[in-house]
Amino acid sequence: MDSKRTLYERNVQDRSTLHYYIGLFVRWKQHFKYVRAVRIARKRGATIGEGVMMPLSLARNANSNLTIGDHVSIQTDKIDLRSPVKIGSHVIIGCGTNIITTSHNIDSPDWEHKKYGITIEDYVWLPTNVMVLPSCRKIGYGAVVGSGSVVVRNIEPMSVVSGNPATEFKKRQCVHSDLIVESLLGGDYVIYKQTWASKDV
Repeated sequence: MDSKRTLYERNVQDRSTLHYYIGLFVRWKQHFKYVRAVRIARKRGATIGEGVMMPLSLARNANSNLTIGDHVSIQTDKIDLRSPVKIGSHVIIGCGTNIITTSHNIDSPDWEHKKYGITIEDYVWLPTNVMVLPSCRKIGYGAVVGSGSVVVRNIEPMSVVSGNPATEFKKRQCVHSDLIVESLLGGDYVIYKQTWASKDV
């Protein structure tokens, strides 16, 4: 039985009742913060899935160019929404990460905007202080970018890249399919309750 449980299930179900309720209270406060942010982003025209955590500052700047899948953790508000940004499910984007989707036409006397947009596929991890430039239009499924990297070109699925410019140095062996992404920022109130309730089933 125990070997079939995920790490998250063991961490929740093996708690004492007191420890469980303390954790529930902490998550309750976070839950309403993230629900509010999602509600604001949707009201501003963004398409947002379930279990998404984002800062209020990003939600207040959201527009119809923003599409986010399910179970996504975003800790930055430095996402350029002048062009379409499509973020898949189970994506983790850390604090200080900057995603730029629009540039200027340097060969034009009017120096007008050039809009590119970006697609970030499922299970991507962009940790802290990553810089993604407009020349990158796609970050493939399961890709990982090292902290502080500068991404100037598309990233292939399951690639692990790092540096300035970011280059691949290995392939990822698996994605974080058992991770409850919401738990990273304490936004797992609903799943936490469900996991506790199912321990005796």
